[in-house]
Amino acid sequence: MRHTRSLRPGAALVAALIATAAVASGCGSDASDGTGKQTARPDVRGSSPPGSAPDSPSASSTRPTGKPTGPPSPALPDSVTRQKLSWSRCPEPNAAQGSDAGSPSPLPGGTRWECAELKVPLDYDEPKGKTIGIAMIRATERKGGGRRIGSLLFNFGGPGGSGVATLPAFARDYEKLRGRYDLVSFDPRGVGRSEGVRCLSDRKLDGYFAADWTPDTDREQKRLFARQQNFAHGCEKRAGTLLPHLTTENTARDMDVMRQVLGDQKLHYFGISYGTELGGVYAHLYPDSVGRAVFDAVVDPRSTPVSGSLSQSSGFQLALDNFLKACAARGEDCPVGEDPDEGKQRITDLLAELDAEPMPTDSGRKLTESLAEGGIAQALYAKDTWQLLARGLEDALVDGDGSTLLLLADALNGRNQDGTYSTLQSSLTAISCADNRQRYGVREIKSELPGFTEASPVFGPMSAWGLSSCHDWPVHGQWTSPPVRAAGADPILLVGTTGDPATPYGGTRAMKEELGEGVGTEVTYRGEGHGAYDSDNTCVRRAVDGYLLRGKVPEDGTNCR
Repeated sequence: MRHTRSLRPGAALVAALIATAAVASGCGSDASDGTGKQTARPDVRGSSPPGSAPDSPSASSTRPTGKPTGPPSPALPDSVTRQKLSWSRCPEPNAAQGSDAGSPSPLPGGTRWECAELKVPLDYDEPKGKTIGIAMIRATERKGGGRRIGSLLFNFGGPGGSGVATLPAFARDYEKLRGRYDLVSFDPRGVGRSEGVRCLSDRKLDGYFAADWTPDTDREQKRLFARQQNFAHGCEKRAGTLLPHLTTENTARDMDVMRQVLGDQKLHYFGISYGTELGGVYAHLYPDSVGRAVFDAVVDPRSTPVSGSLSQSSGFQLALDNFLKACAARGEDCPVGEDPDEGKQRITDLLAELDAEPMPTDSGRKLTESLAEGGIAQALYAKDTWQLLARGLEDALVDGDGSTLLLLADALNGRNQDGTYSTLQSSLTAISCADNRQRYGVREIKSELPGFTEASPVFGPMSAWGLSSCHDWPVHGQWTSPPVRAAGADPILLVGTTGDPATPYGGTRAMKEELGEGVGTEVTYRGEGHGAYDSDNTCVRRAVDGYLLRGKVPEDGTNCR
């Protein structure tokens, strides 16, 4: 499945879509809180191949066996841990980061964003060898908020999302936290300005995402795997020496360099979606350095690529079913009918029709089955964008116009409005395949296909074929599951959402158990969408803010509605 575990949409594009949708079909919730602010965010992170469950951690068939490879890395030289960062005014995000994000706006009080480049070892086993640059961004602490705690480092998910582009776009959600922290984020290695990986040209990516990812014949299956092979060879040609080092473990080590260079005794951290997996790996490597940490939209560290992708298919189907129920309640205004089961069948039929004959759009490009499935999924990441899904379905089913669904698909795939692509797709594939050992061919996928289709007739087939993501990848994966056990670490707040499509709710309990006794504290948001803190739920905000700002650990099992 072409869906990642992050919260960051193509902000300008999604905002424009919300404006143009104008609640025309009346099947979604209000898109703002009355101030023009989006109250939740869909994920736009595309995956490597369509159909895959990117950032799905791998696992063995029984217990997780992942662990850092080899003996501890050699000590880092002072030139790395004591480097001085040259903070300066930030440039606008470039195409690799997602140029639709726009230039970082000044914060309340006139504080400007500052950017710098951190040098880290390419290979931590050779700490005095070649280095690579990690792009960073920060907004300094707001005066008058209380005694400064330190830096609060954000990772918004993916893997493959640019933190440098993301943090400014939604910083007002974290303005209260800036009362006691410098807000900091970064482009992880292999992403955006941090040696961002590109595997195909923009024109070829257009074709790649529009292609048929639900093969019905042997010939179509061969074409799918040929595309995967071509994608992998493109990555190897353009970034071959970098690929073995784009692991989550190395990014966690980069984060500890950040901690030291920023002058913090402990790492205070806010990880969202894949950022929770990254945070768990950091806690495993450096349990004594964990400060106040929040994991929101929690990844299940036990899942295999198969079980993780299957769970994600079920999660998106649940979100779609909830949308269809809300839509049906509007009666004749619902473009897919007043019966949720009828609506699901109409969507399934639409995808089948697009598989046979793509639909025209106002851009001149065609809406294919894979792009439509991606557009539908994009709108399900947040309840606030259900109205866009209703609009897109009405356009397609009534008018034969695929324009809205195509724009949503472009947001999911990281396509900028000028036709360029960010590094999302290549970065995500490179990181996922550097992490995960499992590789899947036709036989393995076909054996899993019935279960995926049963879990979701809309998302299941493409998700199953997406297990081909790392087929023929030029480097071996590091582990069978991410190591997250962190005995002795300070409390980590785990926030799960019951209606989360991309990181289903069960991952929260699994992460708690894997972190170890007394580390994880659960907070449950009984609502919709991918991620809870940015839903503006007062109960969730109070729990998270109380912990980050005052060190008050909420009661384990806290429920928010």
